[in-house]
Order: sequence, then structure tokens, then C-alpha cells
Amino acid sequence: MSEIMLQQTQVSTVIPYFETFMQRYPRIAALAKAPIDDVLHLWTGLGYYARARNLHRCAQIVHQDLHDQFPDSVDALVALPGIGRSTAGAILALGSNIRAPILDGNVKRVLCRYHAIEGWPDATATQKQLWPLAEASTPKTEFAAYTQAMMDIGATLCTRAKPACTSCPLKRGCKAFKQDRVAELPHRKPKKTLPRRSTFMLMCLNPSQEVLLEQRPASGIWGGLWSFREFDTLEALQAHSAQHHKGAKIEAWPVLKHTFSHYHLDITPVLARLKTLENAIMEPSARLWYPLTLDKQSSAKNVGLAAPVKALLLQLEATL
Repeated sequence: MSEIMLQQTQVSTVIPYFETFMQRYPRIAALAKAPIDDVLHLWTGLGYYARARNLHRCAQIVHQDLHDQFPDSVDALVALPGIGRSTAGAILALGSNIRAPILDGNVKRVLCRYHAIEGWPDATATQKQLWPLAEASTPKTEFAAYTQAMMDIGATLCTRAKPACTSCPLKRGCKAFKQDRVAELPHRKPKKTLPRRSTFMLMCLNPSQEVLLEQRPASGIWGGLWSFREFDTLEALQAHSAQHHKGAKIEAWPVLKHTFSHYHLDITPVLARLKTLENAIMEPSARLWYPLTLDKQSSAKNVGLAAPVKALLLQLEATL
């Protein structure tokens, strides 16, 4: 659980989510039997939601196909959804004290500096150099202690900015330290200008102070999460509202900016205050009315929400 959550996310952010998940799903079977909407609901705000779907699917495979027996080899773990070579190594080393090298972001930084490796650590050519070094560095005993130590050195001493080289136990053999290249290595990711896209989100609010949400497709951005209906243009949104929500009062809100790993998204929220309940009835399978008021939310269905959608729901609630 922790290793999946820690993919591309800092420890301080993960801790409260991890604690909540472990309380709710203390065993693989509990997670495997949980509805995916409940899992995504708990994951809301952690980002990279494919991890939650993969985590849920992993639990189902381990529970149903492997009879709750977790794999004990890198190859078997990598065959599970969302688990790569480094994550598999960390799970085995820390969870079962089985010898398996890891190469997460912290370890890459330590090895790049210690061996003065050129290039961006995530580049394929650089990783071809780092994996043999990670394998050679992993001792024959005390795998869990070594793995945790390497992670901690990268997280607390060999940090990206202001590394504490004078306190590092590896400084005597560190080539970057000897060559005064610690600030230079590892090389940063080549800069790339992210494209900017825009979307218009229709927030339908009915007289019962409920908003209309739609479930997104399982694949793609915010896969399986619940969001507002989106339109490419304001004109398309207005035309849809005029056809399906006659007499609704339309109000455009300021643009909300959100950034993904590969593009920036400008979201223009548009509030449509509906006059009646009847003109907003939708098929329940793909759409639901989500209550804004706290006294009603206790009986509401737990659903996964994209971070911008959750923020907009909070803004809407504040206006009531």
C-alpha cells in the first residue's frame, strides 16, 4: 500500500492517506471486496488515480487468484497491475526481507552522485547504467535495512537542494563530492514547455442544493472519477443548458488552473442554478446528484472526486 502511494508523491502527503486506507482496509481481502468508488473516494486529492485502480485490481488478483498469498519474486510482482521493477524490489526488501534492488527517485540521486553518472536519471540510457550499480550495491544480507537506509539517505541527506554532504556516511567514496559536482548531479530533466488546454465545466445546482456529477470513463485523465460535464467552448455549454435546463440562471466563475504532468488545464466553471428538480432527471448509472450540505452528505454515496472538482464543490457549499 505505502509503496504504491509513494510513487510520485512525498511521504508527508502520503501519511494521512495511508493511515486512513489501513484503517479501512487492514487486509487484502477487505480492499479486494471494496467497491472501486469507495477506494477512489479515499484516494481523492492524492493524484495519479490510475494507482488507486491498479491497487484495487492487485488486491483482487492476490485475493481471488493467489488465495491471499503475496508473490515473493520480482517477476511475479511486476506481472501485477501498476507494479514496476523498483516498486517490486522495495516491496520484497522491506516487506519480506528478500534481496531485490530498488531504483526510486532518492536512490537514483544517491547513485548518480556517488558514481558521477551523467544524464537525466529517468532517461533510458541512464537507467541502463544505474540498474547494474543498484544490483551490485545491494548486499547479500540485511536487505531491508540497506534498502531503507538508501531511501533515507536520499530523502534526508543527499537531497536535491542543499544536500548535507558533511553528514553523509558515503562522502568518502562519493565521486560528485570529490569532484565538487554535487550541485550539478544528477542532471535535471530537459525542460519542456507544457501545452495549455481549456475546458468549461457545467455545475448544475438544483433547488435541493445538489449538484449533478458524471462518472468519467475508466481510462484517461481522472479515470473512473466523478466530475462535472465538460464542454470545449462556452457556446456549446450554453446551448446544452438552454436545451436541457430551460430557465436556469447561468453564471461563469473565474478560471481555475490545474496542472498535470504533461499539460496545463484552464477550467472555467459555469454555475447553472436550476429552477426545478424535474428538468434535471438523468439515468442513474452514469450520473448522480451529489448533496452539498453537510447534513445530507452523511447519507450520500462515497465517490472519487478529481481535486479541482472537490475544490469547486467546497466553493459551491460556501455560497449556500
